[in-house]
Amino acid sequence: MSAEGFGEILRGGIATGVGSWPGTDPGEAAATIVGELGDLAHLVELPGRGTGSDMIGRACALLVDLPFDTSTRGYRLAPRPGMVSRRARDLLRTDLDALEEAWESTGSAGSGRLLKVQAPGPLTLAAQVELPGGHRLLTDSGAVRDLSESLVEGLSRHIAEIESRLGAKVIVQLDEPSLTAVLDGSLKGTSMLDSVRAVPAPDALAMLDSVVTGVPAPVLVHTCAARPALGFLRGSAAAAIGFDIATIGTADLDAIGELLEAGKQLVLGLIPAEAPAAPLTWREVAEPAVRLVDRLGFPRRILADRILVTPACGLSGTTLTWARRALALATETAHAFADEPEALTFA
Repeated sequence: MSAEGFGEILRGGIATGVGSWPGTDPGEAAATIVGELGDLAHLVELPGRGTGSDMIGRACALLVDLPFDTSTRGYRLAPRPGMVSRRARDLLRTDLDALEEAWESTGSAGSGRLLKVQAPGPLTLAAQVELPGGHRLLTDSGAVRDLSESLVEGLSRHIAEIESRLGAKVIVQLDEPSLTAVLDGSLKGTSMLDSVRAVPAPDALAMLDSVVTGVPAPVLVHTCAARPALGFLRGSAAAAIGFDIATIGTADLDAIGELLEAGKQLVLGLIPAEAPAAPLTWREVAEPAVRLVDRLGFPRRILADRILVTPACGLSGTTLTWARRALALATETAHAFADEPEALTFA
């Protein structure tokens, strides 16, 4: 879907989460997310439950005819579904059941309320999953193509099930934390002396866009990478780009301006993923985004129209107390952006 079409469905000035959440209780997590994130709740990931529940493991529950097993380094393609595949699917089913219960308890069933689902993007999946022989899947172009096609089919089925069960409008977030490593060739191979060649940007963009344009829903691409490759993402078909604002520097300003000029929405990670040493207020959270927009020369109204607010990354590594506070800060900041962004002042 185009950036313009995405904007018709999802405005700026709202808050959402990145994906992961602390703890192991899907019912509690779903109730919190659905209750706190009124404009854009998301299907929670609970990696604390172990194998099959982390970001890559969740993909095993979504992919069609590409089962995983575990290796000493992570996940590996398997010839047939085994324990890992069954566990991943069971966990996803449990999470969907918990989400449906929370959805109904808030009167959201059949309302067309927005819901975001997350999945690792094709570049990160290909970088992190191994072929049966131990090499990264990224090294086999045929396997990469099969992976992308399987991901599109799996996400399409996932979206259809959620729309049927919840009566929700679905937005897809593709997580690409390995994007920069794929582009610069910094991934390690099967040994310390073995490296994985960089994927040329046009080829990487074709891989990413095959999924972005293949799923029947608007797509946001999110990266927690220390160097978020914003120039590359500007050329993608994704309607929105998400990143941790703390990772950008002066050299990234032009790329951010070009993203906005290209009509894309920005999903800014403004709240620390772990509790800071001193308490934060929404004004302290909002200030970097407001100053960024001012510095780029855009009218502040763009905060209400094209900027969404999230924590910097997933919250699975923090305490439940801070995770809840992070959502509250995101919501307070987003409301300030939506109400009167022109009136915001800072010392």
